[in-house]
This record gives sequence, C-alpha cells and structure tokens, in this order.
Amino acid sequence: MTLMQQRLLIALAIAVPAFLLGRLAVRAVLNLLLGGTLFGGNFL
Repeated sequence: MTLMQQRLLIALAIAVPAFLLGRLAVRAVLNLLLGGTLFGGNFL
C-alpha cells in the first residue's frame, strides 16, 4: 500500500465517525432547543 493510499484510508476512517458524531450533535442541540427526546422514545 502506498503512502497516498494510507493517507486516504486514515482520512476516511476519521471522516466517517466525525460526520456521524457531528450529525448526532446537531440533533442533540435541536432536540434540547425544541424540548424533544433525542432518540424519539417516551421516557414517562
């Protein structure tokens, strides 16, 4: 595997979780602002 392939693989391995965690963070903030539950369940 060349150095360029390793860099692309590492960048992809970092980008995917960062994208998912970023989306989850946006959902969490919006749910706090709107007063909803984060995962759509009823706690009561």
